[in-house]
Amino acid sequence: MNQHTIQKPFTLEGKGLHTGLQITANFIPAPADSGINFVRVDLDGRPVIEALANNVANTERGTVIKKGDASISTIEHTMAALIANGIDNCTIEVNAPEVPILDGSAIIISNAIKKAGIEEQNAERKYLEINKTQYFKFPNGSEFAVFPADKFSIESTVDFNSPVLAKQTAVLSDIDNFDREIAAARTFVFVREIEPLLKMGLIKGGDLDNAIVIYDQPMPQEAINNLTNLLGVKDVNTDSLGYLNKRPLAWDNEPARHKLLDIIGDLYLVGKPIKGKITALKPGHGVNTQVAKALFNL
Repeated sequence: MNQHTIQKPFTLEGKGLHTGLQITANFIPAPADSGINFVRVDLDGRPVIEALANNVANTERGTVIKKGDASISTIEHTMAALIANGIDNCTIEVNAPEVPILDGSAIIISNAIKKAGIEEQNAERKYLEINKTQYFKFPNGSEFAVFPADKFSIESTVDFNSPVLAKQTAVLSDIDNFDREIAAARTFVFVREIEPLLKMGLIKGGDLDNAIVIYDQPMPQEAINNLTNLLGVKDVNTDSLGYLNKRPLAWDNEPARHKLLDIIGDLYLVGKPIKGKITALKPGHGVNTQVAKALFNL
């Protein structure tokens, strides 16, 4: 199979999850063998940051890649949409230090790629083929296993020990089913995490439209109001534990599906599609990208 890029440029606009800035991301066709590259057009010299595992600089609530003094964060949803649509080469010009969060999933990006069209290129696609089973275990209890297979598939299990978010598993047996089964799964946050994240300078652009907000530990209504007001959300009733969003979950296991989405995006930092079966327990950007680095440097 040959490589592919997008057929024509397109633009996505929206706020950044962590900065709260209004951001423009321009997706541009790229030559064969150039890979996925982010360009910081707001910085002098328009520095280019290759979307590769060895450029990962931070994984706090999103994957950050960096080259020199330039960085770009929250790239995982974009990367997942690109690989799921078979895009090998694309340049993304961004005027801020992160890409727009949009609705907190990858479906808007994936739809935009399809609308722009996908163009075959005169160069053979390269794959990372898994030739032997590999296991990865981490001090935080996370585990990954990578098995030889003829095509990419993935199974992911989350376990937060939460009375609201029970242990969940999501499976994607064929990347062609990404849009139907995974792409619309939104990112999520626990109410108890909001204040620490805000103190870290993160999720300034978070709200109930771009994240599932989980209330799983009782708090006084006044404390809840203070936290949700910081996110621009008012009149949130917390009489019982549950999800604070008015929009219902797309699937009962939407959080597990979103974590699977993140893994797909993070693993694309190996720079090519993977032929192999992935299983993951308690994934997160930190361990996802450590696995990507190990595979990238084989």
